[in-house]
Amino acid sequence: MIKPFRIEIPQADLDDLTDRLARTRWPNEVADAGWDYGFPLARLRELAEHWRTRYDWREHEKRLNELPHFTTEIDGQNIHFVHVRSADPEALPLILTHGWPGSFLEFLDVIEPLSRDFHLVIPSIPGYGFSGPTHERGWDIVRIARAWVELMHRLGYERYGAQGGDFGSGISTALGAVAPEQVVGVHVNYLPTPPVPDAGLELSASDEARLDKIRKLMANRPPYQALQALTPQTIGYALTDSPVGQLAWIAERFAQWTDPRAPIDDERILTNVSLYWLTATAASAARLHHDAPRRAEPCPVPIGVAVFAHDITRPVRPLAELRYDIGHWSEFDRGGHFAAMEVPELLAEDIRNFFLTRIAPEGAHGPE
Repeated sequence: MIKPFRIEIPQADLDDLTDRLARTRWPNEVADAGWDYGFPLARLRELAEHWRTRYDWREHEKRLNELPHFTTEIDGQNIHFVHVRSADPEALPLILTHGWPGSFLEFLDVIEPLSRDFHLVIPSIPGYGFSGPTHERGWDIVRIARAWVELMHRLGYERYGAQGGDFGSGISTALGAVAPEQVVGVHVNYLPTPPVPDAGLELSASDEARLDKIRKLMANRPPYQALQALTPQTIGYALTDSPVGQLAWIAERFAQWTDPRAPIDDERILTNVSLYWLTATAASAARLHHDAPRRAEPCPVPIGVAVFAHDITRPVRPLAELRYDIGHWSEFDRGGHFAAMEVPELLAEDIRNFFLTRIAPEGAHGPE
């Protein structure tokens, strides 16, 4: 059963957040620390004060409730999603999947341009936001992909496209792997391409540089990733009890993974952090790092790739072509890991180009 959903955070939860922010116990910081030890104290104080005194959740809640929200239960798990139908009844359905530390909020700026040509389904990953925490083991990328198959079926969509970045990339390619008869194509704006020993490929100097960065990242796992992959419950206690801890944990990623020329404004960051805080999903969201498979599922459907200059790493096309049927590849000189928020116009146009000009739409249709 699919039920309409309205965002209504209890006032007591907002009052508790304000109180906790006012009583923050701050650590000290060495002189001229910059980013050498982690998120700078002055910048975090600035964000926390904005959150406590100027940020208005109710204002954002009102705007978010202008979207059509729904929930349904799949495989024992509550699933929240936004469903925006195109004015064109023959539009191609498209499911958009976020990553960590994002949320369905990532896609707010692409809803209007994409809904001209697509019926949009934007779910919250199990364990994230209004989907609420997961309560059992095994909610990995493939299980999520199978849940998306059921979600699209319930909505009457039997042929559709998939798009995502970060975990949304892995979930989207897994969706193509588990439902190749339904998925017409997958578009991603993040695609890991680990080294393939003895592949015998001739790589350009720029590809070698990209591969070198990938090797360094693999050899020096980022601290956040190691903690969430190994002990998500342990870090979850701190993030669920301290709003400033949750703020630093997420805001650091937005600071380090974005194009300095397209920064995400503080209100957007605070809305995303508030979503994690108010739904108490820090630990359950972190568990996806623990449960996600280390290798991508083989995906037989055509893949479109958008590469943004300031992403964590950039994929190496010859390596990608060993695993995927690459039908579209775009390189952009601006934008980073959160492309839908940083450069929504570039991402929306690339998605449109892939699905409407590179992927034959025969057989794709709206709800029955």
